Amino acid sequence: MAARIPTEPEGFPAAFAEAWATRDGSAIAALFAEDADFVNVTGLWWIGRAAIAGPHDLALKSFFAETELRPGRVSVRLLPPDHAVVRCRFTMTGQTTPDGRPAGPRRTVLVFVLARDAEGWRAVTAQNTEVLPGMETFVADGGLRGIDYRSG
Repeated sequence: MAARIPTEPEGFPAAFAEAWATRDGSAIAALFAEDADFVNVTGLWWIGRAAIAGPHDLALKSFFAETELRPGRVSVRLLPPDHAVVRCRFTMTGQTTPDGRPAGPRRTVLVFVLARDAEGWRAVTAQNTEVLPGMETFVADGGLRGIDYRSG
């Protein structure tokens, strides 16, 4: 399924959520420039449309198969002449755990750097960051966990 390429930068998060809902990794990748890169929430770094499409397709057809991705607050900073930085808070529900149980909702901030081409605005890079409310940073002490140094 072809992705709707947004005509304005502020429309990119909605287009990303629409592509997500198709359950087709290539629909997500179509929103990106051919040589774009994407860093996911665990730091995996995919370079190129095919590398972006593959893991999204796998996830959307398995543990993200029943998810809904909802864009929230959007921030746009135009970088003349034809670039923009777009940040969006997303909420995702419907993920399943490895044993098939329902997982709780997740919140992330996705940052997209967009460039305008003949069809509209496409991402040249993106980075997804998990939001851990009340946490200040991570600490690695036998595992990786969020921590708030201010509280203790």
